Amino acid sequence: MKTYIILSRFSPQTIAEPKDLKAVARKVSDRIKLECPHLRWKESFATLGRFDVVDIVESDSLQEVEKAAMIIRSVGNSTTETLVASPWHEFLEML
Repeated sequence: MKTYIILSRFSPQTIAEPKDLKAVARKVSDRIKLECPHLRWKESFATLGRFDVVDIVESDSLQEVEKAAMIIRSVGNSTTETLVASPWHEFLEML
């Protein structure tokens, strides 16, 4: 499986109150579980910087990763940037 990093940034219209984010997150998660059954969610982090959320996922299907990112964009009312990630030791071996 390949590892992907999905970087998300909430739009100002995502939530009216910070506590409302829990419901949005649940809705996004439920939809991704339903529509991307082969995507393996590794970890999610809230960050204080350019992006609000960093999600680490694994999949053999680029299409599922793309679909998950589009669900985050549409349901979560966010912008995303997706990166493919290689383990450092594999990257060094390739050199």
